[in-house]
Amino acid sequence: MERLSFGQWFEGWGAHALFRFAGALPLSWASALGGMIARTVGPRLGVTRRARHRLAQAMPELTPQQQTKILRDMWDNLGRVAFEYPHVPRLRVYEPGSPVEIVGTEHLDAAAASGRPVLVFSGHLGNWEIGALAVVQRGLPLLQIYRAANNPAVESLMARFRKTLGVEAVSKGAKGGRRSAVVVRAGGIVGMLVDQKMNDGIPVPFFGRDAWTAPALAKLALRYDAIVLPWRVERVCGPRFRLIVEPPLVLDQSGDLQADVLTAMTRVNAILERWIRHTPGQWFWLHRRWPS
Repeated sequence: MERLSFGQWFEGWGAHALFRFAGALPLSWASALGGMIARTVGPRLGVTRRARHRLAQAMPELTPQQQTKILRDMWDNLGRVAFEYPHVPRLRVYEPGSPVEIVGTEHLDAAAASGRPVLVFSGHLGNWEIGALAVVQRGLPLLQIYRAANNPAVESLMARFRKTLGVEAVSKGAKGGRRSAVVVRAGGIVGMLVDQKMNDGIPVPFFGRDAWTAPALAKLALRYDAIVLPWRVERVCGPRFRLIVEPPLVLDQSGDLQADVLTAMTRVNAILERWIRHTPGQWFWLHRRWPS
């Protein structure tokens, strides 16, 4: 690990301490405590003003009171996710009494049995780590592409977490792109969260405005004839979740790759927008999704 500044060291120490503390609590206690802390402190932070601005631009029909509730719910969800992290690998999503309800497993099973490569995509909704858990506990290998944490100490903690999930994880960028292509060519499964800004992406409509969007999902799917599965995680109540796997996305192939990529990612962003409108308080409005 590279040499850390004091700020990075302190942040990493805090993350490790939080992980151990939350992991020692029962899941329901940890989730409730994380939500309470975040919804109390988060709305007072300066980043919330920027999140409110993005929310108002994306959904101008909302009243100020509705905006406030959505942002409070956002912080509650983020706090719960943070305190739920050490518990996620312990969940057994297919066992009776599981806190995870799964809808649409037939789509995942059919895709895995097809012999074709599979790309699953989602966004930062609910507790988004549940999706990867559902794949590996179905007995299917998964390559997960993720954005590496800026702090190497935090990244080290998250790397150990992903290892306990049983997934192969590779950060975005050239390395992630190369590994994705290898797995897809071999007919494997690759998971992506596609709701973050990518500065060298392509402009694609999202809530009525262009947002810089990573085109990798569409490029891989079109080049290797991959099955594209949308899924999302909803927080139903406290640490109880619903994972919804939707039918495969059928992509147009006109022969004009650039146009087909834009069409595909426009559909992907439209799906993300539909999900977010359904549970706006469970999305990460802190993302700098649009140009300032």
